[in-house]
Amino acid sequence: MAQTVLYERDAAVATLTLNRPERLNTITPELIEDLRGALARAWEDGDVRAIRLRGAGRVFCAGYDIAWGAESMAREEATGPWDPIADYQAMSRFVDAYMALWRSPKPVIAQVHGFCVGGGTDFALCSDLIVCDEDCRIGYPPARVWGSPTTAMWMYRLGLERAKRLLLTGDALDGRRAVQWGLASEAAPAGELDAAGLALAARVARLPANQLHMMKLLVNQAYEQMGLSVTQLIGTLLDGAARHTPEGVEFSRRALEDVRAAVRERDAPFGDYGQEHR
Repeated sequence: MAQTVLYERDAAVATLTLNRPERLNTITPELIEDLRGALARAWEDGDVRAIRLRGAGRVFCAGYDIAWGAESMAREEATGPWDPIADYQAMSRFVDAYMALWRSPKPVIAQVHGFCVGGGTDFALCSDLIVCDEDCRIGYPPARVWGSPTTAMWMYRLGLERAKRLLLTGDALDGRRAVQWGLASEAAPAGELDAAGLALAARVARLPANQLHMMKLLVNQAYEQMGLSVTQLIGTLLDGAARHTPEGVEFSRRALEDVRAAVRERDAPFGDYGQEHR
């Protein structure tokens, strides 16, 4: 039975919960496979018309498990030169899982609290709607070193100026600003977030399943015709390149020694992502 993604149903809403709270719900291949299984279960249940995605514990998702990623890079370096196409093929499996949310015939509502950063933003941005904690932080700190957003959803959801504002700094939005910028549908106080997320999912689920699928297809195809798949190809290739720059390799080496220290050294100069008082 899957343990890294929990599944439950309340009337017409299926709730999927990322369940690695001791690791801040960071992303590993196991979590991705469990997510695929949970989505398939929701799709096959004729009583489910909407899906809610949330995280267990203190945060929604703190991105990729850096320790796992650094160890993977170390193994790769031990076996020979970096192969960018092998890297692209490996990362594309993750991108395909995030895009399963985008392609889901049943709308997905992401319920974001705490931190939603790095690869964790792909879960939220590939969902259909976002409801967030007013004080959450949504951002892509790997833009500073060690990453490129593989799904490239920032520009499609925010437009040029605001996407560049975030990706050229790695800065984060809080929940209130996410709503102001049109990234999220609504923000709620932390204690009211779970109820707000479920309420929106239940409201979506009032529509017939076929009507929901049609409305989602109508909106999604407009963005796909803007070249989404090509942008994601470039984003995924650049992600591999970013991890293999001199700075990216040094970050990986430092993370093998001490993950928290590597993150602290990256983010402390900006005073964010938990480094405000350090």
